[in-house]
Amino acid sequence: MNRKLIIGTRGSQLALWQAEFIKARLADIGVESELKVIKTQGDIIQHLRLDKLEGKGFFTKELEEELLTAQIDLAVHSHKDLPTVNPPGLIIAAVSEREDPSELLIVHKDCVDIKKRLSLKHNASVGTSSNRRKAQLLSLRPDLEFTDLRGNLQTRVQKLRDEKYDAIVLAKAGISRIEMDLSDFHMEEIPPIEVIPAPAQGVLAVQIRETDQELFDLLQKIHDKNVADVIAVERKVLNLFDGGCHAPLGCYCRETDDGQYEAWTSIAEDNEDFPNRLYTRAESTNGMADRIFAKFQKERKLPSSVFITRDLDENSYLGRYLAKHNIQVDARSLIKIYPTINKLDSFILKRADWIFFNSKNAIEHFFKLEPWILKKTKLAVLGRGSEDALRKYGRVADFSGDNLGIKTEDIAKEFAKLVDGQTVFIPRAKDSLMSIQNALTPETTVIDMPFYETVVQENVGKTNAEVLIFTSPSNVMAYFQENLIDPGQKIICIGHSTAKAIEAMGLPYTLPFTPDEIGLSEAIFGLDYE
Repeated sequence: MNRKLIIGTRGSQLALWQAEFIKARLADIGVESELKVIKTQGDIIQHLRLDKLEGKGFFTKELEEELLTAQIDLAVHSHKDLPTVNPPGLIIAAVSEREDPSELLIVHKDCVDIKKRLSLKHNASVGTSSNRRKAQLLSLRPDLEFTDLRGNLQTRVQKLRDEKYDAIVLAKAGISRIEMDLSDFHMEEIPPIEVIPAPAQGVLAVQIRETDQELFDLLQKIHDKNVADVIAVERKVLNLFDGGCHAPLGCYCRETDDGQYEAWTSIAEDNEDFPNRLYTRAESTNGMADRIFAKFQKERKLPSSVFITRDLDENSYLGRYLAKHNIQVDARSLIKIYPTINKLDSFILKRADWIFFNSKNAIEHFFKLEPWILKKTKLAVLGRGSEDALRKYGRVADFSGDNLGIKTEDIAKEFAKLVDGQTVFIPRAKDSLMSIQNALTPETTVIDMPFYETVVQENVGKTNAEVLIFTSPSNVMAYFQENLIDPGQKIICIGHSTAKAIEAMGLPYTLPFTPDEIGLSEAIFGLDYE
């Protein structure tokens, strides 16, 4: 290409970083370019909430007008800011690799309470103008209060330093790109499967004129097709719901290690509505967005009743989700749990580099013994449910498997790599399947100790609920001593070991991606129930 390209960009530090990134990528393929800074409606109007601004392209419209009038050759956008339909005459010619799409909760250090989810004190004031973030964070922490937050990243962070909020929420991608120093705050990273990000969050889009074929062909050299495939699912979901970037909708799609695709979607009516969530897995991205859209149609039938083999707090995540849909609950444990030790030798714990908890019961029975844990000892948990249980004792997990996959074996493999050659203490149930222990390398020292045992109750009684949720293999054993599944009843299992117990009986089941109440709500919503 003989001409020097003009790149249009907004003027914030983050926008300039993004434009410089594309400029550098172009230079790598021998193309010279320069930047032109353009102010947008979203930059100029700072006193209104985002959902009060007119139209959907308030961070992009002016850049697109400059493109259409050939004042610039290409525009660099944060892809999540773009409307799902390009203006006539413009196309997205290339997308970047994806930065981590997690959310970052930045907490003033005076407002930290690690015993609570997200490490945020009760009734904390959180700054965000995103309806999507508000709805999802409220579902996790209904006590939180929200105040609108506008401005560039530096302005938002300064407002937190000025104590106008107790915490603010930002996309991790932006903070990472400009390497902002936030060491004076407590940082809580929220994975994209817990608070589902905006479609295409963490991705840059390069927009050009549709007629500029020469530039389109050139940009394919810096185009990430794999990223384009997954965000196409997210963006089509947004388009099908006719949502803009202020809609309370999150969608996140990714390719799995085995070449399949999985997606998480969260949709609420407004920023105070408890969101519906869906986990979807497919062999390809073709038709994936349409299948997601179909699941969220209001005429779709949900089960009228659910049975779960443990007590359920009506104010818990799952309790509130079921109440929203008027789903009746039969919640009762079918087992008794008894401790197997009443004293713990402190010398054993002093040897441990890591302590691994694979259940909430293991955590509760361990801490009942008032253990002395050295500062050097790190704590690991199987997933989000155990992580929340650990917080009640004032501890935060150094490793959690909630983002690694459904199978305990997959989590065990990752943990084994992390602790290779170290000493791991594992408090467990007497009848544990030993999945973590079996994955650890011979160079790793294992201190394995049963802390409790489960005893199956007799004559637990049958349920007529449409959905049966089993929380452990022991509960499966207790129920099926005397009972059978009725036609039309569906089974959901928490945890891979529970699923194996159901599988051994030849029964179909659904396994949530995460063995916690969020995963259960996703699984219930995803059932095909007529």
